[in-house]
Amino acid sequence: MSPTVILLLLILTFTLSISTTTAEIRFTEIRSDPRPIIPFDEFGFTHNGRLELNVTNLSFSPPNPTDLTKLGFFLCTRDSWLQVLQQIEDGEITCALQSNIIKQVFILNSVSNFNHYYLQSDANQYTLVFANCIPQLRVSMDVRSAMYNLDGKSKSRDYLSAGITILPRVYFVFSLIYFTMAAAWIWLLYKKRLTVYGIHIFMLAVVILKAVNLVCEAEDKSYIKRTGSAHGWDVLFYIFSFLKGITLFTLIVLIGTGWSFLKPYLQDKEKKVLMIVIPLQVVANIAQVVIDESGPYGQDWVTWKQVFLLVDVICCCAVLFPIVWSIKNLREAARTDGKAAVNLMKLTLFRQYYVVVICYIYFTRVVVYALETITSYKYLWTSVVAAELATLAFYVFTGYNFKPEAHNPYFAVDDDEEEAATEQLKLEDEFEL
Repeated sequence: MSPTVILLLLILTFTLSISTTTAEIRFTEIRSDPRPIIPFDEFGFTHNGRLELNVTNLSFSPPNPTDLTKLGFFLCTRDSWLQVLQQIEDGEITCALQSNIIKQVFILNSVSNFNHYYLQSDANQYTLVFANCIPQLRVSMDVRSAMYNLDGKSKSRDYLSAGITILPRVYFVFSLIYFTMAAAWIWLLYKKRLTVYGIHIFMLAVVILKAVNLVCEAEDKSYIKRTGSAHGWDVLFYIFSFLKGITLFTLIVLIGTGWSFLKPYLQDKEKKVLMIVIPLQVVANIAQVVIDESGPYGQDWVTWKQVFLLVDVICCCAVLFPIVWSIKNLREAARTDGKAAVNLMKLTLFRQYYVVVICYIYFTRVVVYALETITSYKYLWTSVVAAELATLAFYVFTGYNFKPEAHNPYFAVDDDEEEAATEQLKLEDEFEL
């Protein structure tokens, strides 16, 4: 891709990077925070929504504020928050707590610990916010927030937001699909064992890791849905997510360089790509853990979110270079040796894979974010399904085109194809990416 296209993709990715809705029992420590607005969690409520708020170790610096009514918690939607900002700008109010648009949860009446239970009957996506309308006042406190919906029949608690409550089932279904794919791939490798290469075994490992990662994610969301806590499944999810990410990017690099198909080794520049991608994946996964565990509104959350997106985009761009190098080498070989037709078939296959990799990266990194932005909070699960379907299609395309077989386009073509390919080679004097 040209530098301009890459730059546009980077800008668009950062522009569309909207925080995903989290939902669980959250413990947040605020220490000497002077921010006038401290957002906590975002949650999609149904008509049976509940909020449990517990605040301890509340203190101020300097101490003893004169007007505690300027300190408190409230709920607001994104649209209503824009209206509140407009009211402040127009001088109608001086503090967000004075607005009639927000939903006041608790206004401080004394400097002490408190527990509060709030009923939310208006279905919408709200953000829990603490307002500090006293200039220069620093606030310290420990906040435990639990937002959930009650099931209409059983009245059981659902700690997942209204738009993502079905995700445990979605992840479980996709995990079954990948386990089925792994079983089918094992059967194919056994049937075609005479034409199996190392890359085929590596592809099997990628599929299995993806399946296990989805199982851990399903259990993670399932426990959060029922109890508000992941009970350790988030640790397994992070581990397998890290392994899945590294193996997937490595697979793209290996296929792009023709390893195990065209040559049994990697060149120095190709090894350097792997040495760049793997550490970057480590950084990306550390950033993902911090993002998830600190909540979407921590003081350093935006920084970590930008680090994660930047590293992810760099990894996606880096894995494209080996494919470009392979296309260039095959194009030159197609015009210099006597096997022009065979090399042209390889070139065509690489060109198709290059386009598919670009489409996969663009869809999962940009289109999915756009879908999260425009989709109602009730249907946030659709962006997850779209991303998983795109990933599944990419896995199927890769497996189908690089499956073990005797007459793979990498190795041989018949006489008719050779003659047609030679004629096509004469017509294609230049191959533009």
